[in-house]
This record gives sequence, C-alpha cells and structure tokens, in this order.
Amino acid sequence: MNDLIVRNASLADGRRHIDILVRDGKIVATEPAIAVTGMPELDAGGDLLCSPFVDAHFHMDAVLSYGQPRVNQSGTLLEGIALWGELKPHLTQQALVDRALQYCDWAVAKGLLAIRSHVDICDPRLLAVEALLEVRKQVAPYLDLQLVAFPQDGLLRSADAWTNLQRAIAMGVDVVGGIPHFERTMQDGAESIRLLCEFAAERGLMVDMHCDESDDPMSRHIETLAYHAQRLGMQGRVTGSHLTSMHSMDNYYVSKLLPLMKEAGVAAIANPLINITLQGRHDHYPKRRGMTRVPEMLALGIPVAFGHDCVMDPWYSMGAGDMLEVASMGLHVAQMTSQAAMHQCFDAVTRNPAQILGLQGYGLEPGCQADFVILDARDPIEALRLRPVRRYVVRRGRVISQTAAPIAQLSLDGRPQSVNFRLG
Repeated sequence: MNDLIVRNASLADGRRHIDILVRDGKIVATEPAIAVTGMPELDAGGDLLCSPFVDAHFHMDAVLSYGQPRVNQSGTLLEGIALWGELKPHLTQQALVDRALQYCDWAVAKGLLAIRSHVDICDPRLLAVEALLEVRKQVAPYLDLQLVAFPQDGLLRSADAWTNLQRAIAMGVDVVGGIPHFERTMQDGAESIRLLCEFAAERGLMVDMHCDESDDPMSRHIETLAYHAQRLGMQGRVTGSHLTSMHSMDNYYVSKLLPLMKEAGVAAIANPLINITLQGRHDHYPKRRGMTRVPEMLALGIPVAFGHDCVMDPWYSMGAGDMLEVASMGLHVAQMTSQAAMHQCFDAVTRNPAQILGLQGYGLEPGCQADFVILDARDPIEALRLRPVRRYVVRRGRVISQTAAPIAQLSLDGRPQSVNFRLG
C-alpha cells in the first residue's frame, strides 16, 4: 500500500496551502487542511507541486553516444544522420540498454517520468528495438516509456525499412513514425505518409512523424499528414514533430495550414534545444531562429509540446534530461515572455505532452495516479527561471528520488548563516 499525505503545497494553477492525500498509489483528495493522521507525510513547505515532466520527443537509442565514432564537426542535421549511420554497425544490445538505463536514472532525478522515444528500425537486426523494449520493461515501475518505430534513413529510401517497421510494431513498439522530408523526392515523402497513416489506422495506432525538419519553406509534408489524418478519421492520434520549415513559410500559406492542422486534430512537437542548434546552419545574417510557430499554433488551440530530442549524441553534445531547460529555451526562442505565455511553456513539458502521448491517470485530480514532483520553487515561472532541484519525485505514492535544496553557508557579521539559493 502506497499511502502518503503531502502538506502545504503550491500548485501550478495558483492554489496555495494545498494537501494531497494518496491511498494505494492514487490521489484521493486535493484540498486544503486534509484531516488525516497515522500515515507517511511530506511537508512541501509552500513549494510547487506539479505533475511529472513529460518528454514527447526523444531518441533513447542514441543517447550518451557522443563522440562515437567521431564528433559532429559541422553541427548539421545531415552530418548527425551520417554519423549515426557509421555507428549503427558497431552497436551492441547491451551498450544500448546500459546507456538508456543511465539516462532514465537522470530523467527520474529531474522529475521526468514519461518519455516518447523514437527508435531507429533501419538496421535489419532491430538491435535498438530489442534493447529499448527491454529498457521499457525494466523502467516500467518508475517511468513510462513509449516507443515510436522510426525509419531514420527513410521508409522508401532505405531497403527493407517498410518491412522492418512492421516487424517492430509486431514486437511491441507503440507508435508509427516516419521522416517524409528525408525521402528522395517530395512524391516519395507524400507516399510514405499515406502508407504509414493507413497502416496505423488499420491497427488503431498513433502516428508521430518527424516532419519538415528543414529550413526549406517548400517542405510542406505537414499538410499531407493533416490531410490523411482527417481522411482516415485519426483526429487526436497524429503528431507532427519539429515542423521547422514553418519558420520560413510565408504568412499567407501558414494562415491556411494551421486551420487544416486544427481541423485534422494534429498535434505538434517542437524541440527548442535542437531546433535552435541545427536549423539555420546555412544562413549568414539575418539567421533564422529555427523553431516552428509555437505561439500561433497555441492561439488556434493546436496541442503543442516541447521535446528534449537529444542528449549527448551525434546531433547534440549537451543536455541533462531537464525539461525545464527545454521549456526555458522554448520561452526564449519563441519570445513567450508574457505571464500567460510562460505558463504555456510550463504546460508544454507537463500537461500538453501527457495529452499527446495519451497518458492515463495523469494529473492531480482525485482518481489520478499519485505521480508528482515537488520543486524548490513557488510557481511555474520561478521554476522556469531557476530550474531548481526536484526536492521529491513521487511515483504511485512512493518517493523514488530526493534532492536537498542547495544551501550556501554565508558569514554575516561574523555569524554563520544558512541561506537558501532561491531568491525571493
């Protein structure tokens, strides 16, 4: 029995002095001053308690492989893909499992308890698929791992990718992926979307495609993806990831495109750290920011999440599994600096990705799973500013990670004093 009472929490919606009562790993009450005794108790001390962070777009098969077999010197997406191709023949299942498990430990310590990871299926051995299915099983007690069958080298461009994708789904991979802009022609890209959406529709699966990860404004596969989502009645089950070409499209075309996405029920995932790093590499000045039109999509009611995408791999040498770093970059790149917009950035790494992934029992209402994080901050905006420690990470009513708030020992007037690092 995982029973717990949390006292004096602040919630992301602005409520203060809230208690959270947990019985058998589920939330049964969220209200002030719950009268209960005789059970384990945590004192939030007025700090922010929120639902776990969710990463809607990641590549766990490549995580922590930075420098193997060499470093990406140009910093471009295409050199990263080429490097991954060089590394694949040397991969072993155990190395894949070990790196992924190490990253999952990092994630949990940061309050990240749900990840959608794309897994490359273009290696006919499907080593990465087997490895991440094993990782999914091992981490299930403390982290939800959703897998996407991803044809990194192109569904039609890579030999046997179509067969391998179907094999991966049969093995237990959850979501159908694609990369239409990497096919040899625009026509092949459109055909790959049709094939993948029809395959997913027949099996009742979700779709999440790398789509238009390009600076080319004529890369418009998201339009085709929205068309097939609507044609096949897949509203709410289809996502376009990256969508960076939208930063260069003319405003008239976008004024048509976004309502099509809304009508088709297509969600969007931006990856601020990676988009700002990889895109615009061929620009001189002015340089494009690289990220898709997040505020405009949110204003229209299109679900938008932020993903981490990469951590120390052929595409990105940085990263630590901190979704607040991701949200902070999204805030800056999209210039989402109003109070309401900053709260939207926080939602983009919590509530929105949980909706896109279809997570069951996510939230802080009675009946939800008792999964939450207590941060050393008072509200979402302070959390975005400070990226504070996660004092407690709770899964199904059980504390699975705990980090003390940083304390500086200062001497004032000759008297040692403990001062919390957080200001205000």
